[in-house]
Amino acid sequence: MPERVRVAILDDYQNVAFKFADWSSIQDRLAIDSFPDTTADEEVLVKRLEPYTIICAMRERTKFRASLLNRLPNLRFIATTGPYNAGIDVAHAKTKGIVVSGTGGKGNSTLEHIWALILATVRHIVVEDARTKAGAQPWQSTIPTGLAGKTLGLVGVGRLGTATGRIAKAFGMDVIGWSPNLTPERAESAGVTFISTKEELFRRSDVLSIQMVLSERTHHMITAADLALLKPTAFFINTSRGPLVDEAALVEVLREKRIAGAGLDVFEEEPLPLDHPLRKLSNVTLSPHMGYVSDDNYEVFWGQTVENIAAFLDGSPTRVIG
Repeated sequence: MPERVRVAILDDYQNVAFKFADWSSIQDRLAIDSFPDTTADEEVLVKRLEPYTIICAMRERTKFRASLLNRLPNLRFIATTGPYNAGIDVAHAKTKGIVVSGTGGKGNSTLEHIWALILATVRHIVVEDARTKAGAQPWQSTIPTGLAGKTLGLVGVGRLGTATGRIAKAFGMDVIGWSPNLTPERAESAGVTFISTKEELFRRSDVLSIQMVLSERTHHMITAADLALLKPTAFFINTSRGPLVDEAALVEVLREKRIAGAGLDVFEEEPLPLDHPLRKLSNVTLSPHMGYVSDDNYEVFWGQTVENIAAFLDGSPTRVIG
């Protein structure tokens, strides 16, 4: 009987890989281990992953930089969820003979989560939920911010930004947008009022939402100076990537209550450290990077992961990235 191929499933926080996919067609060919705890320590990762031929990566939770790939001599295949993964040095993997495959997705999970977070934040849903369950008095303690007539500012007006703005209009909001590459023509086609500078966008927004891709160029693109321009009544929303924002500056702004609040799904370090100051603030609504998480998306993520592993084992990799 042939020796089973060793597979490591990484960062499956909720242990759902086998719930959302049928592995029976390949299970007898594999020896599978799961490591649901994320670590950024390369020494720990090398020791943990050195024996494995196949690694299943959940989005960008574990980073596969060139230095790590160089120290995994048995690795031949990375099956990542999603159509691309900025946490994997795909070009370097290719030079090492490591194949990287991705998956599709399904539904509008991120868009839905953006609006869940906006509404939960401006209407103080988390605060009132906790108080109601605790039997706190008085019966009501917060005054939600109405959205009709307010201005949604979009940092990034691509597919997701455009869809976010479309929903804002259903609430009667004005929608304005800026990004480093946005043109008046593209803004008009997205149904968004073009703003020529980041500074003006921050000054005018009642709700400021980020829809940008993280890169070397956009790292910490939202600075302390930008945050200082927000109105005292403004809300800051980030469902894109934590390192787009100077997180220390954002913590200071929230701690000093210089804006009304924030809704955050992404952080500089994930999982968010237990002693992080954001966990202690009363004017921030947090979720644990759930924007892409849904039953529909996971069915595609894990179902196609199984298909990709099967294709690799059969010598015909599919959905190859790079």
